[in-house]
Amino acid sequence: MSSVPGNQREPEGGARLLIDLGPLLVFFLVNFFAPVPGALKIFVATGAFMVAMIAAMLFSAIRYRRISPLLLFSGVMVVLLGGLTIWLHDETFIKMKPTVYYALVAGLLGFGLIADKPLLQKVLGGTYPGLDQPGWNKLTRNWAVFFAFMAVLNEFVWRNSSTNFWIGFKLWGALPLTFLFAAANIPMLMRHGLMREDAEPVEPGPIE
Repeated sequence: MSSVPGNQREPEGGARLLIDLGPLLVFFLVNFFAPVPGALKIFVATGAFMVAMIAAMLFSAIRYRRISPLLLFSGVMVVLLGGLTIWLHDETFIKMKPTVYYALVAGLLGFGLIADKPLLQKVLGGTYPGLDQPGWNKLTRNWAVFFAFMAVLNEFVWRNSSTNFWIGFKLWGALPLTFLFAAANIPMLMRHGLMREDAEPVEPGPIE
């Protein structure tokens, strides 16, 4: 696995949260507080989401000299589907963004398992120091299944509820589910060498 050059670092702690969750937080806040009629809030929030996502990618590129593949993938989708949402004045596109994102990531992870290409390990190697190969395989399988489930769940919610309910689901449903699922994997990761004393962080390498 190719290592990331020495002048490239992974964001940690608050910086990682800012990059990963900051744009989504901007979306929620603008949707709740934008001084526009209710029907227009989703479009104003989508525009703010796009700007915040671009800012997150620029911050990562300038501060850490790299943009993670997942951030880049999510950013491109937000800009494309968000742009269609505003251009066509149709909120369907931004509602479909999580479905498409979850489905594509689940498919890529599943393909990586079948083809014996550890895509998740290449992207998140530095996040799980010491994790052995069986652990990576299990983690990849678990996240592939979870993302497939979330794709189906998001599709069901946005097609069968109001815009406000869907936004509430993203904030109070999707985010907590993701954190709980990540936490549920910790015992398995610990059994497979995560954070053992002799572990050395492995920097993420390029996806081949």
